Amino acid sequence: MHVPDGFFNAPVSIAAGAFAATGLGVCLRGARRELDDRTAPMAGLVAAFIFAVQMLNFPVAAGTSGHLLGGTLAAVLVGPYTAVLCVAVVLLVQGFFFADGGLTALGVNITLMAIVTTVVGYAVFRLIVRSAPRSRTAVSVAAFAGAAVSVPVAAMGFTALFWVGGTAPIDVSSVAIAMGGVHVLIGLGEGVITALTVSSVLAVRPDLVYGARGLKAPLVLRTAGGQSTEVTPEAAPEPARSAWPLLAGGALVAVLLAGVVSFYASSSPDGLEKVASDKGLNTHQESHPLGGSPLAGYGGKAVGDQRLAVGVAGVAGVGITVVAGGAIFYAVRRRGRVADRARA
Repeated sequence: MHVPDGFFNAPVSIAAGAFAATGLGVCLRGARRELDDRTAPMAGLVAAFIFAVQMLNFPVAAGTSGHLLGGTLAAVLVGPYTAVLCVAVVLLVQGFFFADGGLTALGVNITLMAIVTTVVGYAVFRLIVRSAPRSRTAVSVAAFAGAAVSVPVAAMGFTALFWVGGTAPIDVSSVAIAMGGVHVLIGLGEGVITALTVSSVLAVRPDLVYGARGLKAPLVLRTAGGQSTEVTPEAAPEPARSAWPLLAGGALVAVLLAGVVSFYASSSPDGLEKVASDKGLNTHQESHPLGGSPLAGYGGKAVGDQRLAVGVAGVAGVGITVVAGGAIFYAVRRRGRVADRARA
């Protein structure tokens, strides 16, 4: 759902940019409460994983594909404020290094793909988790539902924005039906990827899943005389465990997905591209100003072999995202420590 340049007029692009900047400012402050010494590197890995999986377009209908947006996945793993920053980092890397998503449309893309998907997906997730019995299965099911709902809501957000400030005339009802229909299918794929990823992390390190905090039932200690005492998980914490084995394994998976599996992704246009072509939304689409850069289009123009080119571009993208995201999250964590000491 990467919106290219030329889809929106200047007032909507500016307004969306201002909204996105405000939202990112709020999330930078909120992420200080979510990030600690273990979750900061975890957030960098989540951003890199989202970048890698977004390269894996999957077919959803004849001539149409979809890919992960990642807002709900990131929110469940590292928290909603940090999740918005994770997806925003991915969008910035894609826009400036890979010419994927317009530069003038960055505000629109961050608003729809980072903020809307995270807010909607995490709200649905929390609603289900609070209503269901506490279990890992409930967390995975809630993650699926949140992700599945967030994608068509973001698609409807695009339709509304285009109705207000698109550069081409549209029949809003037909565009809404087309965008909604294809993105419901993409949302199901998003839900499956999100649930599988969350359940995999839960299986090995549930303590690192933000959305599963407080999942453990109280420990009941019984004496020989029959008396019982409840000990909450906070009162009897587990010994600290290093997160580096999981981080190393996750980084390897991201590299393999972006560097090897991505070559076999569907070449069909994604949902937005297909609807834009069919409904004439792209009549004023502009070329990306960085379209001539070496990594533009994930083609790795400096490499002759196409298979190798895609792999090089994917691995480079994972590396750039890890470095950029890791630097941001560590900086936010340090600011949080300074604020904590100031309050103490």
